[in-house]
Amino acid sequence: MNRRSFLVGLPLALSACTAQEVWAPEDVVTRAIHRKPGRNYLTLYTMKYVRTDAGAHTALLINASQRVLFDPAGTFEQEVMPERNDVLFGVTPRLEKFYVSFHARETFYVVGQTVDVSPEVAEQALNIALVSGPVPQANCARATSRLLRQLPGFESINQSWRPNKVEKDFAELPGVTTLEYRENDSDDKTLALAEISAILRERP
Repeated sequence: MNRRSFLVGLPLALSACTAQEVWAPEDVVTRAIHRKPGRNYLTLYTMKYVRTDAGAHTALLINASQRVLFDPAGTFEQEVMPERNDVLFGVTPRLEKFYVSFHARETFYVVGQTVDVSPEVAEQALNIALVSGPVPQANCARATSRLLRQLPGFESINQSWRPNKVEKDFAELPGVTTLEYRENDSDDKTLALAEISAILRERP
């Protein structure tokens, strides 16, 4: 599946793991906030090399009182989801798909693992994410696993530098559902980012 077919509606990279202070203004964040009614859940995203299945990057979607993406040391630069130190706000399902599509390409695929949690646990995850960044280069899995193991019911998650280890521990949680996302477009992620940015400018 190429990126064009994904962008017109088919189901759904590597982010380099740099610490950079980013702090969007309060009014910008407030306008961007997205809430999704219904169940609360966490989705662990692991970006993996197609050739070796080795983990390359880790991120965590949090569906709590608002929907955010904890993307430690990520490189998905765009103008729609404001950022505060590795937390992206205003993560609609559409923007989540763009995020996944940015990372999935001919050399990388994405594994998404989702588990339902209570509103209280989701809110705790949100609050921890808000104070966890900015995360230094190569610390994405370590920061994400550190967040997870602080949550009730997630004590079995070992703090690890390795995305695949975090993925493996997460897979053993009760009730986890797993999806893989693959695309066959160019390995040059700047092309993907340019295409996604152009679409978002036309229709945020």
